[in-house]
Amino acid sequence: MELRRALLLFAIVLGLAAVVSSLARPPARNSGDGAAPRTERSATPTATAPPSASPAPPIRFVVGRPRKTETLKAGDAATVTVVVEEPGEVSLDGLGLTAAAEPLAPARFDVLSTRPGRHAVRFRALRDTESRLLGVLQIVPAPLP
Repeated sequence: MELRRALLLFAIVLGLAAVVSSLARPPARNSGDGAAPRTERSATPTATAPPSASPAPPIRFVVGRPRKTETLKAGDAATVTVVVEEPGEVSLDGLGLTAAAEPLAPARFDVLSTRPGRHAVRFRALRDTESRLLGVLQIVPAPLP
């Protein structure tokens, strides 16, 4: 009997919450004059990074190709893609990034590091116990302004 009462109370609370949320704030409507609906501005300021002069080119490593070193300036954002021929796991040593990869779904990493260093890009196939070194992602100090 207690379980029934608890379930009934839970259903009533859920129903009231749904009614209150539907009545609380009507959706913004278009005024009909072609202008976009007005939105309220947030009172808290937000900080955004200034746009860089040119976006960093995509960085790509491919299993089976010769090892290479790709360079990225500290503070620049880049997407590192690793193309594989069989299912496995890709890791960027020193950055703590690991992702699964398959032939039709390469591993992708969004990298933004402010510390210079060299980070090995490794791939371990599901059938293997050892990982293979594909190359190195080298993060170099950003030039002073």
